[in-house]
Amino acid sequence: MPSFSIHNFGCRATQADADAIESALVSRGYQRLAADGPANLVVLNTCTVTASADAQTRDAIRKIHRSDPLARIVVTGCYAQRAPELLAAIPGVSWVVGNSHQAQIPRIVDEELAPVPAAQTPAPQENFYPLSRLGSDPLSIERVPAKILTGNIFADVSISLGNVTGGEGDRTRPILKIQDGCNQRCAYCVIPSVRGRSRSVPPDAVIAGVCRLAHAGAKEIVLSGINLGSYGRDLEPRAGLPELVSRILSETPLDQLRFSSIEPMDVTQDFVDLVASSPRLAPHFHMPLQSASDRVLRSMHRWYRADHYARRLELIHERLPHAAIGADVIVGFPGESEADFQSTLAFVTAQPFSYLHVFSYSARPGTAAAQSTEHVPPAEIRVRARALRELASEKAATFRCAQAHTGNKLRALTLHRRGNDWTEALTGNYLKMRIADHWDANQWVEASVSADPSETLAAFDSNLVILPSA
Repeated sequence: MPSFSIHNFGCRATQADADAIESALVSRGYQRLAADGPANLVVLNTCTVTASADAQTRDAIRKIHRSDPLARIVVTGCYAQRAPELLAAIPGVSWVVGNSHQAQIPRIVDEELAPVPAAQTPAPQENFYPLSRLGSDPLSIERVPAKILTGNIFADVSISLGNVTGGEGDRTRPILKIQDGCNQRCAYCVIPSVRGRSRSVPPDAVIAGVCRLAHAGAKEIVLSGINLGSYGRDLEPRAGLPELVSRILSETPLDQLRFSSIEPMDVTQDFVDLVASSPRLAPHFHMPLQSASDRVLRSMHRWYRADHYARRLELIHERLPHAAIGADVIVGFPGESEADFQSTLAFVTAQPFSYLHVFSYSARPGTAAAQSTEHVPPAEIRVRARALRELASEKAATFRCAQAHTGNKLRALTLHRRGNDWTEALTGNYLKMRIADHWDANQWVEASVSADPSETLAAFDSNLVILPSA
C-alpha cells in the first residue's frame, strides 16, 4: 500500500486544508504515516505569512530530501501559491500545487505513486517526467524538473468543506473551515493574494458537516476561516456568523463549538451575548490586535483604533469574566517608534489578555508595507519581541492562577497521552490541563485544578468525574 505523510505549517485554516487532503488520500487507499516516517510521498502544506515561515518550508524540503531521496515531495498551500517557481527549483520537489488547485492533489498522487511496468521507458510530458516512471537512482530524480500547477486564486468564487471526518483516535477537535479568502488589504499581509476574495460555505452544508463530525464522535469542533467574522457576507441570501452559530446550536448534537480568530470589529455586543448564552460555545476569543498605537494601526490599514479594541475586551470581560482572550501582535512594523511600542506594551499590560502570539515584522512581497523605507533595525525588533513575550508569559500565568483559585471545577476534553503518567486535556477557556494517569482521548472530564509553572493546570482530584456528552 503506498504511503504518505503531511507536514503542516501555519494557521487553523491551513490545518483544515491538510485534514481534507489527508481524508481524500486515505479514502483512495493510501496509508497515512507520521510526519517523520519514511513515506512514499510527502505533502508540505505551507504558510507564507512571514519570511521565517518561508524559510521553515525550504529547510523542511531539504531535510526530507536528504533523509529519503526517493520520496516524492508535493508542496502546496500559501507559499506554493505565491512563489511556485522558487519552490520548484529546490531539489527533491515533484510538484508545486497552489491553493487554487489543491483539489487536484489526489489525482496527482495517483499519478506519482501508480505502479508502472518495469520495462516502460520514461517519456517526457510537458517537460515533466512523472517520478513513478523513473528508476531508483537519486541523481536521475534530481535532474527531473518539478511540475507546477497554480492558477488565478481570484477566479475561485466558492469553497466546499472537503471530505473531513474527524472524531477518531486522537483527532479529537476537528477543524471545520467554513470561510476562505479576505477582502481586506492590510499593509503587511500577503494572504489575500494567495487565498483570494472572501467566500463562504453555504449554511446548510456547514450544518451537514457539523452533524457528520458529531456523529463520527467529535465532541468539539473549531470553526475556522481566513476572516471568519466575514462569514456569509458573500452569500445570497446573506447569512452571518451569529445566524449560523444559532443554527448549529439548534440543529446539531455537537457538544462544544469553538471559534478561531475573529477580527475585533466582528466581535459585537450581540455576538458576545450569543457566546455567553450557551455552555456549548467555548468562552474563548482570539482577536488580532497587531498594535495599540493608533498611528501604527493607520499605517497598517487596520480599520479600528485602540479604544475600539478595548471596548470589545470590556464587552467580553463583562459577560464572560473567565473567558480566554488572545491576540496577535506585530512588533517592528515600518515606522513603529519606541513610543508606539510602549503604547502597545502599556495596553497589553492593562487589558485582560490570557495569551499573545507575537510576530516580528518581515516584509512580504507585493504588500504596501514592503515599499516603506522606515525600517526598524532587526536588533530593536528582537528586543521589543522579547519584552512583549515576557509580558505575555506573565499574563498567561496570571490567568492560569486565577482559574485555579476560583474554587470551581473545570470541564475539559481529554486530548493525548503524554509521557508515562499523564494525559493532556483542554478546558473551554483554552487552558491546558494535566491529568494524572492515562485516559482515553475525547472524553469530558471535570476536576479541581492547581496552577503550576509549566503553562498547564494540574488536576488534583483523586477521582476525576467523566461527564456525558452535552
